[in-house]
Amino acid sequence: MSLYTEYMDEIQNRKQELGLNPKPIDSADLLSEIIGQIKDTGHAHREDSLNFFIYNTLPGTTSAAGVKAKFLKEIILGESVVEEITSTFAFELLSHMKGGPSIEVLLDLALSDNAAVSAPAADVLKTQVFLYEADTERLEVAFKAGNAIAKDILESYAQAEFFTKLPEIEEKVDVVTYIAGEGDISTDLLSPGNQAHSRADRELHGKCMITPEAQQEIVELQKKHPNAKVMLIAEKGTMGVGSSRMSGVNNVALWAGKQASPYVPFINIAPVVAGTNGISPIFLTTVGVTGGIGLDLQNWVKKTDENGNNVTDANGDPVLEEAYSVATGTVLTIDTKEKKLYNGDKELVDVSSAFTPQKVEFMKAGGSYAVVFGKKLQTFAAETLGVEAPAVYAASKEISHENQGLTAVEKIFNNNSVGVASETALHAGSDVRVKVNIVGSQDTTGPMTSQELEAMAASVISPIVDGAYQSGCHTASVWDSKAQANIPKLMAFMNKFGLITARDPKGVYHSMTDVIHKVLNDITIDDRAIIIGGDSHTRMSKGVAFGADSGTVALALATGEAAMPIPESVKVTFKGSMKGHMDFRDVVHSTQAQMLKQFSGENVFQGRVIEVHIGTLMADQAFTFTDWTAEMKAKASICISNDETLIKSIELAKSRIQIMINKGMENEAKTLQGLIDLAGKRIEEINSGTNPALAPDDAAKYYAEVVVDLDLINEPMIADPDVNNEDVSKRYTHDVIRPVSFYNDKPVDLGFVGSCMVHKGDMKIIAQMLRNLEAKNGAITFNAPLVVAPPTYNIVDELKAEGDWDILAKYAGFEFDDEKPKTAARTKYENIMYLERPGCNLCMGNQEKAEPGDTVIATSTRLFQGRVVADTSEKKGESLLGSTPLVVLSTVLGRFPTIEEYTAAVDGIDLTAFTPLEEELTTKFSAEKAVPVKVVDAN
Repeated sequence: MSLYTEYMDEIQNRKQELGLNPKPIDSADLLSEIIGQIKDTGHAHREDSLNFFIYNTLPGTTSAAGVKAKFLKEIILGESVVEEITSTFAFELLSHMKGGPSIEVLLDLALSDNAAVSAPAADVLKTQVFLYEADTERLEVAFKAGNAIAKDILESYAQAEFFTKLPEIEEKVDVVTYIAGEGDISTDLLSPGNQAHSRADRELHGKCMITPEAQQEIVELQKKHPNAKVMLIAEKGTMGVGSSRMSGVNNVALWAGKQASPYVPFINIAPVVAGTNGISPIFLTTVGVTGGIGLDLQNWVKKTDENGNNVTDANGDPVLEEAYSVATGTVLTIDTKEKKLYNGDKELVDVSSAFTPQKVEFMKAGGSYAVVFGKKLQTFAAETLGVEAPAVYAASKEISHENQGLTAVEKIFNNNSVGVASETALHAGSDVRVKVNIVGSQDTTGPMTSQELEAMAASVISPIVDGAYQSGCHTASVWDSKAQANIPKLMAFMNKFGLITARDPKGVYHSMTDVIHKVLNDITIDDRAIIIGGDSHTRMSKGVAFGADSGTVALALATGEAAMPIPESVKVTFKGSMKGHMDFRDVVHSTQAQMLKQFSGENVFQGRVIEVHIGTLMADQAFTFTDWTAEMKAKASICISNDETLIKSIELAKSRIQIMINKGMENEAKTLQGLIDLAGKRIEEINSGTNPALAPDDAAKYYAEVVVDLDLINEPMIADPDVNNEDVSKRYTHDVIRPVSFYNDKPVDLGFVGSCMVHKGDMKIIAQMLRNLEAKNGAITFNAPLVVAPPTYNIVDELKAEGDWDILAKYAGFEFDDEKPKTAARTKYENIMYLERPGCNLCMGNQEKAEPGDTVIATSTRLFQGRVVADTSEKKGESLLGSTPLVVLSTVLGRFPTIEEYTAAVDGIDLTAFTPLEEELTTKFSAEKAVPVKVVDAN
């Protein structure tokens, strides 16, 4: 059977079973067969083959793109004749292929001696921005050899005509509103985790956005208002919380955006999204990738009394009142020049934050990638020509305040900045291009990252990236047919691209399904590093890490750079004493609760960096705090540690990187050894005093300062989705934090210990609790299922060596077997303990889930509707979040414990100890060498 016949069969199946169009072609072999049928003028499938070639072939560096570019070159040179594809049309098709093989072909033609093709090829090249070193080197060599065409192209690039000749954005954009949900909208609504396997198949994945009914409502709005864009809204909430989820933006664009190119199917751009409280920071970055618009509507405001005080409800939460309506079907106008939102002639709100000069450039260029590559190309051309590049792009905002010190994030950005004009240090609000040290790609967004890399014509990781890792943790639970189809292909691509991969494409080393954040935390060996990862929980306890969409991850891998404003910071310190029966997870939850109380319900963390002065807590334990900052809606988090603790954390990281080397995971570039060498250098700097542990200046300026009083934490603290709150907007927010006594005798249907929120200490707590229960009762009975998923294989190995795994295995009714991994997701649970494979498990919700309607107590970070547990028609599923000891005891009892039961159960167990600092970790703001400021009363 020919590949074309197989493709036709696939087309028929997609149409009949899924109602879908033909899948875009990325295979060179299939496209070669299609080209053969095009050349045969009498072939029965010639017309269809032409359509597939022109309209259904993926561009960039796909193998099919290479074949397409070569055939178009043959047509342009007259070596092949296709009546339907003239030379002019062939050039147009090349212009839509973005880069890689198409640029190579265009350079071949432009730099040739054939004047008939060199000029039109040069004209097309002047519109292209996705050029890499091999491409620019060819231009430079030709220019220096006196090639006039090369000079002409470089002069165009130096003027950035690929950008300046683009049309300006529309002055007025009409939108018709569609309320996608009330309250915070998780990206799970736009791109459900349990459909992660289909993200790379954009049309198929688009079918999962919100509901089929919602999709049809959007279509009907488009029919009714053909001249308006549908704007998806989070009413009384924030749009896009939880993760960056490029697939979510892709889905919105697919239903409510516009096609990027007539010759590339299902790749849409320029969606419009909005929220009463704006857009989640990491999601807003993703919107920028597509050149979209993200609005902060502020259409609900806090109600005040006659004295100007906030009116609160019975729960003490501020009461909101509607400033203006955005009910579904309302036609509004965005004035992009005035930067205001109108209903007719009535001004509703200032939306200038959506139209900064940089964001407008993204919109004009069709996305942020084109701007990033365009700036680099302009700089290269100007330097090659020996001229000064004109100021074409909006000047980067460079803010420097005299006599103001630097926060930790300001120091990191200044340390890693690229191309900064200012001679003084930059402060928050400045636009900065920065070097990215560490990059992480996770396995359910990895296929999209691969596509993005192909689309931007990248073929190898940037040499300035210190280390990059492709995980397998999100598909660790179940090695089903979907994972078997997607993951090996992903690992092979990323391994070839230059990443360290969880799975070996050659099958030599054992597959490692460790949670990506734990691996990134280990391979981050510098407290001044910048990390970009394809997951909202990319929040390292060394350096500063930003969760990002799959496209931004691709950009970081390809260029080794990222661009963003320096964020504002909120300083978090601690006072008082942590009680012996409290776990550090309780401190984390209480931080959220105390912050909201201190600031009258305002989440001062949202969109900012939380600078947490954690002091003596090792990186593994400190990660529990930084991880949770994603749910606090913070942009990122930075841990401030003392020298001794930082050295211990880096030493631990070195040992774990060495384990990866010992397992055979090192690549040809010796990336892992390079990280160990950098770690050694950093330790030497700290020990010698030449560069102590990162600390802010004493004269740094913060948006806010939060002091967490440990004396106020007397009971285990639980983050509650509050599923029955009468105000829908207040459900699933992570802001409802309650003590365990609130849940007296509440039944528990399932417990989960796992995900990135736990570390080795949590596994040892389980083991010790089992020993204590065994000693007290003689036997252990679980009255609710307990699912345990260790974060990493290292932890499993260490537990085995230390004897803790034996007690876990003894009471496990199920223990994972890597030789025979599960091939189907569990749908029913027995009242036993399940020892699952390292990985995300229930937290991800794309494979394993609790039974619908269950009340789950979990160490997970996720309490969003339908994530860990789905609803039934009779009962809403609840994913309540708490500490490891609380989860274990709740499953033994089958209900939430009393505080007395809990205190007795953890007696004698070494929970995560934490003591506030006795000295403030800051440096004196001075031109001289910075020194610590000593002894501040922590009480």
